[in-house]
This record gives sequence, structure tokens and C-alpha cells, in this order.
Amino acid sequence: MNESTRIALADDQALVREGLKAVLRDLGIDVVLEAGDGQALLDALDESSIDVVVSDVRMPRLDGIGLVRALRARGSALPVILLTTFDESDLLLRAVEAGAQGFLLKDASPEDLREAIVGAAQGRGLLQPVSTDPVRERYAFHDRREPLDTFGEREVAILRLLAGGYSNKEIARSLHLAEGTVKNYVSEILAKLDTRDRTRAVLKAITLRII
Repeated sequence: MNESTRIALADDQALVREGLKAVLRDLGIDVVLEAGDGQALLDALDESSIDVVVSDVRMPRLDGIGLVRALRARGSALPVILLTTFDESDLLLRAVEAGAQGFLLKDASPEDLREAIVGAAQGRGLLQPVSTDPVRERYAFHDRREPLDTFGEREVAILRLLAGGYSNKEIARSLHLAEGTVKNYVSEILAKLDTRDRTRAVLKAITLRII
């Protein structure tokens, strides 16, 4: 994390925001924009240059998952890390489907939070804070098969970016690859997982602990 990285924070509880800002400050990360709900943050983002958003999941007006969906709908690939006090696997699935890069419980260590922010800024995802057994069981109902082949480091990186909602063009720019090369990688990933589309591939990759 370098000094130029700019963090936006959304949480409807002022005391929680102050606590998170203090933790982030101790980690060498400054919050340059904050809001009490997702809509307020979404509106303020139009006037600010932000590198990573850290947002509570449950908020009035527009919650964290709604915030991610709104960003993706407007074509923004801005990395979002969602924080929650609830150990609910369904929230993890919804976060992935919305296009969040990170998903952490609020009792995660400061080091885990910093790792999530650094990873999001660099195009990586952190989506492993809750029990994955219910998630795996939910998906296994549809498909219990293991991958048809192993995954290389580059394929895992692309899978993580797919989980974050990035397009082929955005993945290419992030990994310094040609867009056609990324398209070929995605086709190989779908083939190895024996899935028809990107969303199914991401969900299966999570349930099998590939990402």
C-alpha cells in the first residue's frame, strides 16, 4: 500500500466508522471519503478519486451489496471490500455475484483488513471469512464434480478478477495481457470447471477452494 492509495468508507454507525478509521490510520491507510450509507457514498464518489471502497454490508437506503451492484451497473470496476458482523454464507455468495473483491467479518484482524485492501488495490480478492461448508453444499447440489485439470497461478488470478466482476478488457489491463489472451484463459477456465458461464465458474471455484 502506498501513500497515494485513497480509501472510501461507508458505515451507518458513526462510532464504527471512527474505529475503522483509527485502525486504518494505524495501518498507514487514510480514509479520504466517508458516508453513512451506500447511496451517500455513491453520490460522493462522483466528485472524488478513490482506489478502494470499504463498506458495511447492512446499511439503510442502499446497502453494501447494492452499492457494489450500482457501481458495476455504471461500468465502474472500483474495488469494494464488504464488512459484516454476520457469519452468513449466503452473504458471501451475494457479494461474489454482485462483484465485490473482498468480504470480511468485522472481527477480522487489522492485518487481514490491510491484506484485503492491498489485494483489492492490486486486483486480487479475499472472499474467505465465513464457513464455506454451506456454500459448498449449496453448489454441490448442482455439480459435485472436481475440475478436469489443475489451475496455474495465472488462471487463479483471472478467476479472482472474474469473482470481482471484471470484464475481459479490465482483466487484460490489470494483468498486462492482450484481451484475446484473457478470452482464451477464460475459455480454458470454463472448460476445466465444466461450467457454461463466468458466474457458475466463480461459484464452483469458491466451493472447491480454488480461490
